[in-house]
Amino acid sequence: MGKVYLPQPAEVLLGAQHQTLTTPRRSYSLAARVLFLGMDALYGRAGSIRKYRVLEIIARVPYQAWENVAYVAVTHTSESPDMARNIHDRVVATRAQQDNETWHLLILEEMLHAHGHRRTLWRDRVLPQFIAFIYYQLSWLLYTVSPAWSYRLNADFEDHAEHEYMAWVANHPELEKTPWQSSFADDYGHHDTVADLFRSIGNDERLHKEESESLIKQARFS
Repeated sequence: MGKVYLPQPAEVLLGAQHQTLTTPRRSYSLAARVLFLGMDALYGRAGSIRKYRVLEIIARVPYQAWENVAYVAVTHTSESPDMARNIHDRVVATRAQQDNETWHLLILEEMLHAHGHRRTLWRDRVLPQFIAFIYYQLSWLLYTVSPAWSYRLNADFEDHAEHEYMAWVANHPELEKTPWQSSFADDYGHHDTVADLFRSIGNDERLHKEESESLIKQARFS
């Protein structure tokens, strides 16, 4: 079964933020470092809703790549039902993460629209899709060679996103007094402030990271 992402109380999210900000980042792979440096060069080192929108466009990609590879693999494991079931279970386990990332993206899109952000063709449309395409191909290739390598890259990405969101909230105390209302609140979960919303998103990313780290261990011993 896939994880169900339930909204957490404000005090739990504050604890999650403290945990993130006092925990060292993962030792990122070369591919992850190149991606993060590229994002900083294109969208600035400082956090912004515009930058995080691009992060969420990219964040769904590995799960889509894994699902694609898994469905192809299942068609070639008819003589090994246990292996086919194992592949299917991994897809189900990560589908909830993909859906959760989609809610993040929809919420950020809504916030940009509410602030009157006007998308540019290059930086808001073409570049995000190009980066996502490259990241998809890399995730797909790593997964076909060694699933653990692709899971590690995703764990790096989720760890980076987790720290980005939590640090952004810490650097913007005005968000603590900014109420959050959204047409997606019934689907994602209700939060009183924008600060709590972004803590929740950061906490989701930490859970995604931990799930990828668990998959790394499973892949190594399967």
